[in-house]
Amino acid sequence: MNDDPGAAGGTTRDNSVERDNWVERDRAVVWHGFTQMSTYADHHPVVVERAEGRELIGVDGRRYLDAISSLWVTTLGHCVPELDAALAAQLALGAHTTMLGNGNRIVVELSERLAAVVPVDGAHVIYASDGACAVEQSLKIAWQYHVNRGDARTSFLAFGGAYHGDTLGALSVGDRGFGTDIFDPLTFPVLRAPAFGEPGCFDRAVAMVAEHAADLAAVIVEPLVQGAAGMQLAAPDDLARRGRACRDLGVLLICDEVATGFGRTGTLFASEQCDLRPDLMCLGKGITGGSLAMSATVASDAVFSEFLGDDLGPRTFYHGHSYSGNALAAAVALRHLELIEAWNVLDNVRDRGEQLGALLHDRVASRAEVREVRRRGLMTGVELAPPSEGLRWGRRVSAACVDRGVLIRPLGDVIVVMPPLTVTSAEIHTIVDALVDALDQVAADDAADARALS
Repeated sequence: MNDDPGAAGGTTRDNSVERDNWVERDRAVVWHGFTQMSTYADHHPVVVERAEGRELIGVDGRRYLDAISSLWVTTLGHCVPELDAALAAQLALGAHTTMLGNGNRIVVELSERLAAVVPVDGAHVIYASDGACAVEQSLKIAWQYHVNRGDARTSFLAFGGAYHGDTLGALSVGDRGFGTDIFDPLTFPVLRAPAFGEPGCFDRAVAMVAEHAADLAAVIVEPLVQGAAGMQLAAPDDLARRGRACRDLGVLLICDEVATGFGRTGTLFASEQCDLRPDLMCLGKGITGGSLAMSATVASDAVFSEFLGDDLGPRTFYHGHSYSGNALAAAVALRHLELIEAWNVLDNVRDRGEQLGALLHDRVASRAEVREVRRRGLMTGVELAPPSEGLRWGRRVSAACVDRGVLIRPLGDVIVVMPPLTVTSAEIHTIVDALVDALDQVAADDAADARALS
C-alpha cells in the first residue's frame, strides 16, 4: 500500500465538485448494469481515474483499497508491469486475428499452458469474451455431444441459488434472482437441486442424477462456493460424491469456475479440492488477471472427440465469436499463469485467507448485526442480520466502508470481501477495521433513529 497522504481513504485534493461533475457526465450517457439509473447519483458512486497496485484512485484524488477485485476479476493488482509488458509485446505482433478456421501462436501457447493445469482430461479449449458466454458454450457443447452420439438427452440439472451469467442459457441454469425473473418466458426449464445451504442438498442432488440420468445432458455446478448466492459453501466431499454419480451414470459434469478459478479458493481451481475431473469447465473473470476481457470453455478429449467428422458435416460445432481467442488477452493470460506460479500467489491466498477468517471470527462474527460469516480462501461473505425489512444494511454498510477508503459492493445484505490474491497482511487489517467501523456506524444510526421516533 502507498503510505502517502492520499492512501486508502485520504485525499490528494479536495475536489468534490469535480467528482460530482464526473458523476453527472456519467449518468447522462452511461447505462450501468444491475443499477437503477434514476438513483445512480444518489449513492455517491466512485468514478475511477486510475489504479495502482491494489488501490483505485477516483477523479477527486481519493484512494480506495479494491476489496472486491473490481467485481472478482483482478488477481495480482492493477497496472502490474509484467502483465503490461506482455500486452505491449503482443501489440507489436498484432492485436487480433480470427480463430475461426485459423490459429495464432500466442493462443496455442496459452492453450497448452491451460491444458497442463486444468483438472480436465485431454483438455481442448474454446474461447469467448466473458463468463456467461463460456457457460453458454458449455451448454451447447453438452447438448450437441449427446446429439452426435445419437442420445436423446435434453435436460440439465442445476442447483438452487446458482448463478451462471446473464445470457439466456446461463439464466436458465441459474436460479433467477436480481430481478431477472422478467426473462423467465425466454428461458428453458431445468431440474433444480436444493441450494448449497439447505440440509441434504447433495443427497438430493445425487438422487436426482440417478433418477433422471437417461434424460440428463449435463449437471452444472459452481465448485465449493456459490458466489452470487452470497458465498454459500459446499463441502469438498459432497461435491466429489456428486461428481462420482455423474461419472458412473454417464452424465456430463460442467464445473463453472468463472468466479472460483485462478486461485480465489486457495488452489488454482476449486475443482482440485473436490477431486473433480469435469467434462467441461468454464473459465473467466481472473483468467487475464483483470486486464482484458476473456473467457474459455475447456472440454475433455472424450467430449471433443464426439465432434470430429466430415468437413462441414453435422458433427461440427457451429459456434464462435469474432473476438474468440483474442491475441492480446491470450498473451496477458499466459503471463498471468506464469506469475501466479513464480510469485507463489496461492501460498499468499491461503495465508491471508486464514488471517481474514481469524479476524472476522474475533471481531465480526459474534456481533448482533451479523448472522453468519462464510469463507473459502479469499472468497468471503458476511451475512448481516438487520432487525427488520427495508433497512438496506448491505448497501449502507458498504457505503460506510467506501467512506473509509475500502471499496465494497454487497449482494443484498451480504457484504462480499474478495481482495486481490496479492493482498497484504496490513491490507487485511484495513478491510476488517473498515467493516467493524461501518457496522458500528449503521447500528448507531439506527439506534438514533429509533430514539427519535420513541
